[in-house]
Amino acid sequence: MSPHDPGTPAPGGLTLLEVMRTATFALRGNWLRSALTSLGVIIGIAAVIVMVSVGQGTQAEIEKLVSGLGSQRLDINPGAGRGMGGVRMSASSFYTLNEDDIDAIRREVGGIQYISGVLRGGTQAVYAENNWSSSWYGVEPDWFEINGWELASGPGFEAGDYSGGDKSAIIGETLRRELFGDEEAVGQTLRLGRVPFTVVGVLKSKGQGGFGQDQDDLIVIPLDTARRRMSSNASLPPGAVQQISVGVADPDGLSNAQAEIEALLRQRHKIQPGEEDDFNVRNLAEIVSARTQTTKLMSWLLGAVAGISLIVGGIGIMNIMLVSVTERIREIGLRMAVGAGPRDIRRQFLAEAMLISLIGGVVGIALGVVGALLVSKVGALPVALNSQVIGLAAGFSIATGLFFGYYPASKAAKLDPIEALRQQ
Repeated sequence: MSPHDPGTPAPGGLTLLEVMRTATFALRGNWLRSALTSLGVIIGIAAVIVMVSVGQGTQAEIEKLVSGLGSQRLDINPGAGRGMGGVRMSASSFYTLNEDDIDAIRREVGGIQYISGVLRGGTQAVYAENNWSSSWYGVEPDWFEINGWELASGPGFEAGDYSGGDKSAIIGETLRRELFGDEEAVGQTLRLGRVPFTVVGVLKSKGQGGFGQDQDDLIVIPLDTARRRMSSNASLPPGAVQQISVGVADPDGLSNAQAEIEALLRQRHKIQPGEEDDFNVRNLAEIVSARTQTTKLMSWLLGAVAGISLIVGGIGIMNIMLVSVTERIREIGLRMAVGAGPRDIRRQFLAEAMLISLIGGVVGIALGVVGALLVSKVGALPVALNSQVIGLAAGFSIATGLFFGYYPASKAAKLDPIEALRQQ
């Protein structure tokens, strides 16, 4: 092969393997300075892994928690009203919703897939010598679909249970564990206050809710039974409910359904223009969206903080490489004199910067993984440590070496060989 063949290194030029070998030799010549230089990259990469892992873990955890709220759901609650003498009453003590409102919404609002009235309260649940303070919900059949509840065991309610005042109950996993332990709960009789109920089902566990509550600590009974047996409020109007839960077929139609429901209830409740509504409609999709956006911003913020430390490490590489170029001007002149071109010089110094960055990246990834695991165990924070996070960190490491090593390498390549040889 002729000396001018493009596959042959130019006189004084180096192959890629030789470039890396020379770069390793140059860094070993001043290993302490090289180690201190890579320290900035190590800290930056470790920070990227820990911060991004925590950010993604927190985002995933919150999305999981709020997903239980439902993205195709509306909750209608009583608004504040005025009792006798014009005294303002809280929503919890003011009944403005009833079964007729439920029937009207089901009949007149388009896109409604599920709808259920709800009564709720607190009670002491007792079985044998065990007792547990819990919350009860009086519901209609669609409530289970709206809230995404499934049975872990038992047949559940039959159609006739909802209209006959039947004393059947479905319990959550927390209540099953506290009252029955290892004993089979389905078919047993427990007391809610003074009223005996037969357990006909146990719900699948959901864990902690989006607002920190235990979703499995509940008792579900038919709405008619709740109205007859559990409501202690003598002023409860006939057919009144404390909440109406609505599930729509199409998530894109949620806002339209909300507007139609508000207009319908204002008309039914004879609310004049300018008057305050005696109800409020809560769009849970908006809550889910707001929380998701907040966690995404937090994740970006954590990543940006870690990125700043990586930039500081990159600046350290650039400064040390500039010092190295200044110290090795005569060496650069000699290499140019024996045939090395600007491309060879640039590649040599860029390889040294890349090697510092890669070594720092490898050590930083190892420390970042260990740090993320420690944060998860000691700090009890949700951490999403995966190959994407590690790949992102490795990419940042390579990019740091290329970006901050290019200027010193380019400066070395532009040196005049005659002037460089004159340097002492």
